[in-house]
Amino acid sequence: MKEKARRLWTALKETITQVHRRKATEILLFELSEMENIFALLVLGSFIGIPSPNPILTLELLPHMEEELWTMVSRADFAQDPLGGLISLLELD
Repeated sequence: MKEKARRLWTALKETITQVHRRKATEILLFELSEMENIFALLVLGSFIGIPSPNPILTLELLPHMEEELWTMVSRADFAQDPLGGLISLLELD
């Protein structure tokens, strides 16, 4: 009986630990995405009228924004011709 209770207690502790780890991981991922958004806003904010940091600093940080720049350019291209973008995905001639 004691062994069964001990195994139950161990399983309960492991389950609680996993739940807390999952919640902590979700919170960290959310914070990371928010920090990336703030970073992008600092570097690319001048495009929407937000005062940007020193231009030299902005130019030094731009290489870290390569993925966001590609996303911005592709969305701008897609906004001009959305039907053409969809057809290009289908690779129709």
